[in-house]
Amino acid sequence: MKIRAAKIGDAEAIATQNIFLAKESEHILLNPKTVLTGVKALLSDKKKGFYLVAEENDSIIGQLMITFEWSDWRNKPIWWVQSVYVQKEWRKKGVFTQLLDYIQQKARRQGVTFLRLYMHKQNKSALKVYEKTGWKQDPYMVYHLVL
Repeated sequence: MKIRAAKIGDAEAIATQNIFLAKESEHILLNPKTVLTGVKALLSDKKKGFYLVAEENDSIIGQLMITFEWSDWRNKPIWWVQSVYVQKEWRKKGVFTQLLDYIQQKARRQGVTFLRLYMHKQNKSALKVYEKTGWKQDPYMVYHLVL
């Protein structure tokens, strides 16, 4: 298995997996054109973030996205782990763990204070994976405001 930074040529595979992720974790049907455009926008602008992919036999089997937050309290960046997806047949085979190990090493080298993620509260399988790999629940609640 190879872990690498995603390239623009990976956009369709990543977008497809994002659509599977939304349907599986939140029962949401996303617009494929919108998702593909969003993935390409991130891959084309390093200020937005980046994707990592896990690859086996030249096929993307897992992914995660990093977006950036600045912490004025710590004067350091925080990285948000998002769009985590591993194909069903590759689950429980260490794909997420390898993606996480890679991103932790990269974050340490870049002076990131910590990683954060959010997940849908009904996604019990993700919760088990995150807790097993050392994530701790924050005391914060996440809200949003539709504009």
